[in-house]
Amino acid sequence: MPIDQASCELCDAVPFTEWFHTDDLCWVADCESCSVPMIVWRVHDPAPPADVRTALLQRLIEVVDRHFDDEVWIDENMRSIPTHYHAHARRRRGFPNEPLRRRSSATVDDATDPDEETR
Repeated sequence: MPIDQASCELCDAVPFTEWFHTDDLCWVADCESCSVPMIVWRVHDPAPPADVRTALLQRLIEVVDRHFDDEVWIDENMRSIPTHYHAHARRRRGFPNEPLRRRSSATVDDATDPDEETR
């Protein structure tokens, strides 16, 4: 049975897990099902235009680079919610659904936007 926008948990965007990024285009959080970072387009559509898809995947990679140590591959197979675009960052080595290794807090702090303190 197709999932419509009214019953889509990705549209609801309830923060059950840790969130790493949110803006008008998307949000990035740990996937509730598999505990790896995933990006969710804020539009209920399985096929973003090429430029939007590129921007989404770039944001996901930026989040992974900022918060995690593992090398990842991007999994765009939308298994359980095929009607709403989302993609997972899975470990390149080891079990793909194993949570990614977090960077130390000092490393994450070093990666913050230097202009953020002046805003």
